[in-house]
Amino acid sequence: MEQEVKTSSAKPSMLGMIWSPGEQFDRIRQNPKIWVPLILVSILYAAGMFLMAVSMDASYLGLEGMSEAEAEMVMMFSRVGVAITGIFTPVVVALISGGIYMIFIKIAGSDATFKQIFSMNIYILVIGGIGLLVNMALRAAIGGNPEIFITSLAGLMNSEKPGVLGSIELFSIWQSVVTAIGLHRVGGLSKGWAWGIAIAFFIIGIVFTLISNTLSGMTGV
Repeated sequence: MEQEVKTSSAKPSMLGMIWSPGEQFDRIRQNPKIWVPLILVSILYAAGMFLMAVSMDASYLGLEGMSEAEAEMVMMFSRVGVAITGIFTPVVVALISGGIYMIFIKIAGSDATFKQIFSMNIYILVIGGIGLLVNMALRAAIGGNPEIFITSLAGLMNSEKPGVLGSIELFSIWQSVVTAIGLHRVGGLSKGWAWGIAIAFFIIGIVFTLISNTLSGMTGV
């Protein structure tokens, strides 16, 4: 009985998401945490986006035709905007994806709550945050297009633009795998449903990238 109480009251670990995600998901289902992990993940993303902002230059933003003063002003606002985006990205992503996951969870008849799924999403975002921080730190050190993650196929092939190859990225794949585990352990979905949803989201991301690149090519942007 005492062991069961300890298990149910154990807090999930953010670092544990790296080497023991299954155990953390079991803890999240029993004891979902939101505010502290959300703040920490937001800081992680803000740091990564700050490094992205530092890596941005006038040529990256297409400001070659502007005067030095105008370019500096645009750069300043762009960098601030990028850093602020990092702060709000985790909560927005966790809310939207959580709402979509809940639709499938209710269809499957699982008793998982939105609080559990929202907490699960926050912890999963640790993987993406680490990937962002690692890649942007490398970009700040060696230069190059900050839109292209070095851990993506686009980065490995030295592509000038991210494109579809930029969507096939180590941490994104890792996060999709962890999402499938979470939907099964926390969401109560079958392994087939969980993996199907995670893979579908990954493919949809690639499709959106393809559509965006096609539209950009048509408009000459």
